[in-house]
Amino acid sequence: MACAMSASLPAWASPAAASPARFPEAGRTIRVIVPFVAGGGVDSAARLFSEQLRKQLGATVIVENRVGGSGVVGGRAVQGAPADGYTLLFSAATHVLAKQVLAHPPYDPQTDFAPVARVGEAPLMLVISPQHPYGKLGEVLAAGAKNTWTAAIPAVGAPSHLATLMLAQQGRMQLEYVPYKGTQPALVDVGGGHVDLLLDSMISVLPLAKAGKVKPIAITSGKRSPLAPEVPTLQESGLPRFAYVSWYGLWAPRDTPADRIRRLNEAANAAVAELAKSGAFASLGIDPVTETPEQFKRFIAADVAQSAELLRSAGFKPE
Repeated sequence: MACAMSASLPAWASPAAASPARFPEAGRTIRVIVPFVAGGGVDSAARLFSEQLRKQLGATVIVENRVGGSGVVGGRAVQGAPADGYTLLFSAATHVLAKQVLAHPPYDPQTDFAPVARVGEAPLMLVISPQHPYGKLGEVLAAGAKNTWTAAIPAVGAPSHLATLMLAQQGRMQLEYVPYKGTQPALVDVGGGHVDLLLDSMISVLPLAKAGKVKPIAITSGKRSPLAPEVPTLQESGLPRFAYVSWYGLWAPRDTPADRIRRLNEAANAAVAELAKSGAFASLGIDPVTETPEQFKRFIAADVAQSAELLRSAGFKPE
């Protein structure tokens, strides 16, 4: 009887056909596109994360660097990829501000990508030229209020840029912004006394700060970092409303099926938990974050709104 009933079922109702296809499929490779150079902060975080994602998904996961256009080259590679969950973007906060900082953005980061997971955040560190006699934030703010200081900007629209605008606004400093192509040349000029200050990823500036090449003043997060516990926060140093962090996230092409987004989000959160447990993220100065795709989407909207207002109030014009 059971055999007869089974035989009478239409093909589309068979157990094999009714169950969703396994994701990721055996033998398929997931590509994680990083829109920045190999060996940099975003790339290092992406490679740690991708190795754990591989273990969680039981699939081959490879990292590809697609560099250029302030992250746009890598972004377009993912935007134009098949929306099947096998091509992902691992990037930083810079990704979501394309419409605010580019005169002709090739996409809208909020509508042309599907947020998968925010995986971590990291403080920035304020450093100044060692030629300055100041050692505390209050002294820096007072000096910058009396005379115009120069501030290095490693990348337009990056967390370093936005945090520096916030510092000028809340600290009432007179700043002249000096653009650079990356953190390293900016650090060299701060160390040489050619530029007064730099506010950038703590993990990027910390080696020169520890070597005495630049002078650390404060970090931007709400609590001190175990990597530099002697450096106070901006909040405890006189700017109680100052809170700003860089962050890292994972995106898929816009029309990726919701069930695959959920599967990727679960695997991403599990990967982050493992990185937190092992201390691998902590070694990069990254605090782990686990969120749902919906929470990540709301976070992006709030972050873009805050950043757009900072840029507007500073009179920034898209380039």
